[in-house]
Amino acid sequence: MIGLGVWGMGRTRTPTDFFLGGRQIGPWASAFAYGTSYFSAVVFIGFAGQFGWNYGLDALWIAAGNTVFGVLAAWVILAKPTRRMTRNLDALTMPEFFAKRYQAPVLRVVAAGIIFLFLLPYSASVFKGLSHLVEINFQDLLSYETALFIMCVSTGLYLTLGGYFAVAIADLIQGLIMLAGAVVMVVVLVGQGGGLTAVVQDMRVNVFADGSLSPEPSWWILWSVVFMSSFGPWGLPQMVHKFYAIKSERHITTATIVTTVFATVTVFAAYFTGALTRVFFADGLPASALIGEQSGTVGVQYDVLVPELLTAQLPEVLMAVVLLLVLSASMSTLSSLVLVSSSAISLDLRAGRAGPEATPTQSLRIMRWMAAVFIAISFVIANNDFAFIVTLMSLSWGAVAGAFLAPYVYGLFWRSATGSAAFAGMLTGLGIAVVGGGYLLVSGRPELTPIAASVAMVVPFFVIPVVSMWSTPPSSDLLRDAFAEDSFIE
Repeated sequence: MIGLGVWGMGRTRTPTDFFLGGRQIGPWASAFAYGTSYFSAVVFIGFAGQFGWNYGLDALWIAAGNTVFGVLAAWVILAKPTRRMTRNLDALTMPEFFAKRYQAPVLRVVAAGIIFLFLLPYSASVFKGLSHLVEINFQDLLSYETALFIMCVSTGLYLTLGGYFAVAIADLIQGLIMLAGAVVMVVVLVGQGGGLTAVVQDMRVNVFADGSLSPEPSWWILWSVVFMSSFGPWGLPQMVHKFYAIKSERHITTATIVTTVFATVTVFAAYFTGALTRVFFADGLPASALIGEQSGTVGVQYDVLVPELLTAQLPEVLMAVVLLLVLSASMSTLSSLVLVSSSAISLDLRAGRAGPEATPTQSLRIMRWMAAVFIAISFVIANNDFAFIVTLMSLSWGAVAGAFLAPYVYGLFWRSATGSAAFAGMLTGLGIAVVGGGYLLVSGRPELTPIAASVAMVVPFFVIPVVSMWSTPPSSDLLRDAFAEDSFIE
């Protein structure tokens, strides 16, 4: 990975090279970059354990939604207009896209602030998804802090040196590791469980350690998770970024197919493995997964379930492959998050300050330094439990998607959407996600936060048309340039 960074350094001379790979990334690298950024250690460790244990095979509805809507539909609907309009407007980042598309510079500052506030803690949460897996496997040989430091340094080097050139190629390599690891993991676990027919039957019953049956959680929660995790990526800057950077429109079809195949294998493997906890823990959960026993109210620490399952059932050699899978998922997601988070400061927030404009060389130097600083901050956050930061982690996906999804989609497809309406929609989605999700966290109902996030994503779609009716649209010249269909067709 570090070697890729050195290689990419020779091809990274401008901010566009660093952030978008010069818009010259091929279809396979773009496809794997999207998929590996989407499915991180949070999915393989946290979500898979929680929803696999609680819902069994029904957790595969999340996998289906992520594949069909989060990947296939996103590429089919958003990729071509995103690439074309961002080229027409010469926009590198999502905040810059909002500012230029709506002729509203304030949107650039507001959007950059949201990215900084919520995606930085999210990048730290990706690191934390590794903690239990590393602790269980290495114990006295390698501490979580040491493994965290090694991953931060290696990710930081290839990212800061090579920019998105290095990230995209690294994501392709890491994606192949994820594919191999996912297939091996499922095949071995199914064999250990007595075959496919046997494990599917056993997944239908969920028994706690005391022999009592677990009640099935609400379907409202399941479908809100399907909606949030499938349509949320449509508004996340680290995902949309891949559409900006693909080399040409004719490569989009190939990228769509490759990403869909990748998602089908990896995300189904993740949630199927999570559902296998019902098979292997049918006689009771491991002690490490039970919390609150002394108080009489037993809860489940879901992040422990999949690591405990894998460590107990896989031979050491295969466990090493799965560990590489999770490391690859984490490093690829982290690099994308750091790239867009650092650009929020180095490109978007700096754009509004007074003073002479930085040269391309100066801007590139600032972007590299900010990427390194963001990785360092992520390390500190991941290595410590800050109550406020942990809350932001829990709200991050819903807050960013709620703020950006509607303004982004309307900006691509509806000429009459106005800057005032985009601003109103952005604040509405952010407010619902933060206030609603925060209230649920404080009141002890964190399992309901996906519902708040889903509402935050939907409501702005009604706010923006209403406000647009009473506000001034962008100039006709701007709209003609933004929606031009023949400017950069290749």
